[in-house]
Amino acid sequence: MNRKPPQRILIVRTSAMGDAVHTLPAVAMLREALPEAHIGWVIEERWRELLCATGTMLAGDRSAGRPLVDEVHLVNLKAWRRKLASPETWRALGGSVRELRAAQYDVAVDLQGSIRSAVLARLSGARAVCGFGEPRERPAEWLYSRRVLVAGAHVAEQNCAVARALLKDCGVRGADGLTKPPQFPLPVNAADEAWCAASQWSGSTRFAILAPGAGWGAKQWPVERYGELALRLAKAGMKCLVNFGPGEEGLAEAVEQASGGAARRGLYPLGKLMALCRRASVFVGGDTGPLHVAAAMGTPVVALFGPTDPARNGPLGGRSVVLRSDLSETSHKRRAECEAGLLTISVEQAFGAVHELLEL
Repeated sequence: MNRKPPQRILIVRTSAMGDAVHTLPAVAMLREALPEAHIGWVIEERWRELLCATGTMLAGDRSAGRPLVDEVHLVNLKAWRRKLASPETWRALGGSVRELRAAQYDVAVDLQGSIRSAVLARLSGARAVCGFGEPRERPAEWLYSRRVLVAGAHVAEQNCAVARALLKDCGVRGADGLTKPPQFPLPVNAADEAWCAASQWSGSTRFAILAPGAGWGAKQWPVERYGELALRLAKAGMKCLVNFGPGEEGLAEAVEQASGGAARRGLYPLGKLMALCRRASVFVGGDTGPLHVAAAMGTPVVALFGPTDPARNGPLGGRSVVLRSDLSETSHKRRAECEAGLLTISVEQAFGAVHELLEL
């Protein structure tokens, strides 16, 4: 690595929602240390609103709509993998590579640790590629010119360790003390804020957001318990909004029915969800992207953890209560049925955690 601080830095963290959120503190650290540097980020198109609000240009002067990075490079790797033989896929991929190379980055920092992210970092044309010494997919390290062995249990701490090593390599002093506590500079969309202010979820209304979905079934607390929790919260004078994503309509409907109408479901784009999180009294959900967004925005959260380890993937940002049974064993196997330890978390425990945060 060059001892001269880089002036153009590319962050490679294409997915997923929660992982991108937990990358923000490392990029905020780089921004604090190198305020004049041009920082770009390559991310999946569906997560663009984590970096750049709808209606805000993808590149240019930073603003409330794009507060952290100078340029956002959008890719669609998930769709491209499904149609790998398609000429349209190769044209789109080629266009993305040309865009990255045209930006002339000095260093690409791969904070994903997969083979595809390492390849993307290398294809960017950056003069140096920095990544984890022990990446999630080990062959990725072959594509790095600088490998960083990281300490820290939480993935956000590990990301910051890579950023800190890059700064030390470049002779930046005081890197150990940068950005504590972690910062989560998320965009603000004026149109979404205005929509939320005019909705039923505005003003003095106290409401909870319940998120029954998760990446796979083992992380999903039973919908019947979300419904019962909504009933308990309604009796305490709090409305409930059931947040769900594409493909989770059945889960949200089941929670609504189990609540006897105490909860109302809603499918919202990410920008509107962020506006709702800014106004919510509490967010209750499993280890899922929306919960990490809410925590990063300072919303109190009750996190219901099962097979994933909150020491590594737990919520950061605001006040939180994490519930996890001693029976739960850490596993990333994508099982369809709810994990046994998660099943031992009762509605009474979840309601008690909300009470602890809000003093209902």
